[in-house]
Amino acid sequence: MFDLDRWREIFQSISKNKLRSVLSGFTVAFAILLFTLLFGIVTGLQNQFKTAFVDDAQNSIFVRVWKTSKPYKGLQTGRRIQLRNKDFDYVKNEYKDKIQHLTARIYRGVDITYRRNKNNYELRAVHPDHQFLEKTIIDEGRYINELDLKRKSKVIVIGRLVKKDLFGEKPALGKRVSVDGISYQVVGVFSDEGGDREERLTYMPVTTAQSLYGNNDYISQINLGYDPKLSLDAAIAFGNKMERDLRKKLDIHPDDQSALSINNMAEANKGINQFMLALYFIVIFVGSGTLIAGIIGISNIMIFVIKERTKEFGIRKALGAKPSSIIGMVIQESILITALAGYIGLSIGTYILSTIGDDLEKYFIKDPSVSPGIVIGATIILVLSGLLAGYLPAKKAAQIKPIVALRAD
Repeated sequence: MFDLDRWREIFQSISKNKLRSVLSGFTVAFAILLFTLLFGIVTGLQNQFKTAFVDDAQNSIFVRVWKTSKPYKGLQTGRRIQLRNKDFDYVKNEYKDKIQHLTARIYRGVDITYRRNKNNYELRAVHPDHQFLEKTIIDEGRYINELDLKRKSKVIVIGRLVKKDLFGEKPALGKRVSVDGISYQVVGVFSDEGGDREERLTYMPVTTAQSLYGNNDYISQINLGYDPKLSLDAAIAFGNKMERDLRKKLDIHPDDQSALSINNMAEANKGINQFMLALYFIVIFVGSGTLIAGIIGISNIMIFVIKERTKEFGIRKALGAKPSSIIGMVIQESILITALAGYIGLSIGTYILSTIGDDLEKYFIKDPSVSPGIVIGATIILVLSGLLAGYLPAKKAAQIKPIVALRAD
């Protein structure tokens, strides 16, 4: 493999037959180029899906309610379904072995004032677990805790952009702000990968909101994170069972999709996984077909090369060259051309992806790229391809009899 004389002969053969060498490598280079572009685009689609759910935990389930659209048990259409603390406690106690995190949500638009700065923001009253379901990143201070819930504390956690609006570059932690005329202490500042909208939110304890804004036990929504040990199918079955149970508890018709909605991330993740798997199969099928065509092309060209070098191989065998040395030389030349052409195709494909990557975002393709695993896989494929493309011609060359070879035209 590391015989210097053999490598000299291989390079001399390639240099004397430049057109043949270029044609040999072109189909492989094109195959790897196409393979790289297709894999890059699929990766970009996968990145887009991840970005769409970047600010929510992947094991989230959202329980939302609206008005009924079907009569049920003597109750009329258009009845407003209202979640309460008892419904939250029911979910907490009934499914505790399948739940990792659990929170309620209450939505409210509020005016927040600090000195002369005032603006309107969305307020979410939540439980402490909401931090993990929303993937909130605490930059300063802390999040809502259990003691805040128990004491119904007038504390608030504000987004990064809320701090910028009200406080500028000055510290906000520990300061008091007016929320619809009620004084709250800022105990935390957070950021969120979901973007500007998420960073203009504010959070407070759910018990505080219920006490001050309505003096009731109403909640707008229940969010939970199922046990991540559950498979996607098990998580989907859990979500479906919970939906059936809540429909019975809230007297909602089993087919009334308007009154109760369970948005289970497991269903979305399963759909995305199936879609991505299908895309990868298509890419592998197309890329493999192109690569096989390249291998056949190289193999045919190598057969032609063998025919041209018949006398040379006959003389080598007459001088005592072993068949294995001829096979080795032909295979090495084939692997060299294949590997070199493949990496040229890989490099061009990677360059194209990096150049046009930003322009593809409007087609829902984000940061298209080829992972290191694909590069390693491509390397293995190239070596095997070169080995396969060169073996049959090499075997034919090794079987040439010296006397026949010397008589060849």
